[in-house]
Amino acid sequence: MRCVTCEKLSFYMICKSCQARFFTPVFNKREISKNFFVYSFYEYDVVKDLLNSKYQFYGDRIYNILAKLSFAKFALNFDFIDSVDVVAIDDHTRHDFSHTAILAKHLKSKLLNYKIDILKANNQIKYAGKTLKFRKENPRDFVYKGLKNRIVILVDDIITTGTTILEAKKVLEKNGCKVLFALTLSDAKF
Repeated sequence: MRCVTCEKLSFYMICKSCQARFFTPVFNKREISKNFFVYSFYEYDVVKDLLNSKYQFYGDRIYNILAKLSFAKFALNFDFIDSVDVVAIDDHTRHDFSHTAILAKHLKSKLLNYKIDILKANNQIKYAGKTLKFRKENPRDFVYKGLKNRIVILVDDIITTGTTILEAKKVLEKNGCKVLFALTLSDAKF
């Protein structure tokens, strides 16, 4: 196969050379509500084409590579006094995989327990390219099926306005959960 970045022959969708050259994570922090932060690993312009691979049959392989380079390294350095649940925000599933579940899986560690398929959106309307007004008028309408009263980190692939993450946070808080922060691959404003 060919590397999706440089088009050289490779055993990986993104060759090792491009992984090292272009996809070294840079930690970014954005406050989206009072004392609630979203941490991202990549500038949007660097990964925007790769993020769109979630709509392709090979998207799971791209997301696994990006997650291994960023989320897995974060998990190695995460330290907390108690066990934390990592909850993937599943707005919808395509091609039999959830891109957020792939990201959450790479956070698995001694202290981080990844949870998938427990926070799902009832509203399947696409937000890509939509205004903040549109997003607020068409909430995701999340349903949480996980344990109550947990300490949680939210996971999504991208943050644009923060609407989805804040809505997910509210649903978890209604279930007694304390949401520490959110992690995303990319921040559209970074």
